[in-house]
Amino acid sequence: MALELRQQLKLSQQLIMTPQLQMAIKLLQLSRLELMDTITQELEENPALEEIAESADTPQPAEENAKSAETGEVEEVTIDGKISEDIDWSNYLDEYSSPGKVIYETERKEATNFEPFLSKKGNLQDHILWQLLMSRPDADEQRIGSIITGNLTKDGYLDIQMENLYRLCDAPPEKVDEILTLMQTFDPIGICARDLGECLLLQARHLEIDTPLLTAIVTDHLKHLENKNYKAICRALKVKLNDVIAAVNVIKGLEPRPGRQYSDDQPHYITPDIYVYKLGDEFIIMINDDGMPKLRVNSFYRNALHSGAKMTGKAKDYMQDKMRSAAWLIRSIHQRQKTIYRVMESILNFQRDFFEKGITHLRPMVLRSVAEDIDMHESTISRVTTNKYVHTPLGIFELKYFFNSSIQRVNGEAIASASVQEKIRKIIEGENTKKPYSDKKISKLLKEQNINIARRTVAKYREIMGVLPSNKRKQF
Repeated sequence: MALELRQQLKLSQQLIMTPQLQMAIKLLQLSRLELMDTITQELEENPALEEIAESADTPQPAEENAKSAETGEVEEVTIDGKISEDIDWSNYLDEYSSPGKVIYETERKEATNFEPFLSKKGNLQDHILWQLLMSRPDADEQRIGSIITGNLTKDGYLDIQMENLYRLCDAPPEKVDEILTLMQTFDPIGICARDLGECLLLQARHLEIDTPLLTAIVTDHLKHLENKNYKAICRALKVKLNDVIAAVNVIKGLEPRPGRQYSDDQPHYITPDIYVYKLGDEFIIMINDDGMPKLRVNSFYRNALHSGAKMTGKAKDYMQDKMRSAAWLIRSIHQRQKTIYRVMESILNFQRDFFEKGITHLRPMVLRSVAEDIDMHESTISRVTTNKYVHTPLGIFELKYFFNSSIQRVNGEAIASASVQEKIRKIIEGENTKKPYSDKKISKLLKEQNINIARRTVAKYREIMGVLPSNKRKQF
């Protein structure tokens, strides 16, 4: 059998991930904060990209800056501006021809020293060490106190076994216990406790409310206290129920996590990407562009290429590459905004009853419904709805919230799982706190509303909403 080489033509299709497509996909799945960071980084690294000042008299439309041929030729990006309008050449030349940096009077007036206005939140470890130093310890005591402080959790608990602490301090156990006892009297009260019981007892002792009943409940019956099994506490301690409830109410006023007031966790506020307003009988969709930099391609570099200035091949390639990157970024940002708008418009059409009547009227919907409505792929819809938020008359919701599974009714059309959760929440809000509904009872009440779900499904939805079981919701 002879072997030979032959040429054969074959026609096939394949998806090529161009740089433009890669950038568009990357920007599409970013949240608003991540997009702002990406734009800021690109402004720092790409000299061909600049931000349009808000005070500009005749800003050029950003769409024109994003025009770029598929070949990436920079010549197709046009602009009708003069270099003198963007750059103050007199100040530029004066500054860089002088021996040092020149600070103009206008800059000196505008510059503001913000240092006196900045504040730093206190740190738990620093606060404890400051109180230890106020007690004038010797070098050995200060070393032991620093080790104890270094093993505190963010809630203020001592997160180390005592045997390991003795060995780590390399000091007599009596000395370590003495320093630990001293530090347990520091502010905030309950700090340096080894467990929850000790933390609560330290606070009760400081407030002089450490009655024998309260001490016994905290020391021996925390599990019953957690489960609100007050009758078991009454039987074990042989006291009246009213006395136990009174002691429990006092315990509720204590702080289980004394160190959290010094936590360095910063709150993260959600900035909506879209606003939906109701004007009369119609809903208006607005893209949130507040704080979003308005970008354009730098006219200096574009005019330098158009004027045919003399430059080496590497310099010209570098400038063309940066110009293409800037144009792609501007185009991708506008494409991202348009896609988000179209997706929100489709969601509004499907979920109009939700926006008009409330959460209980949320309809079941999947990604395929929106994808077919606006003629896009499901993966694109998934990227658009990830980490994007919309401000509605009912509150702020993630776009993913509108996509949920359906629950079939006995009679009638299907209902969304989020609507069922809302109905469960309303049932629990209207229950008798002395006799809260069990999951089985809630399932029966939902069945009366033509919603047939099992008890374990009620328990799952209750846990998703962060609602406690019936035995822990009971109030006395």
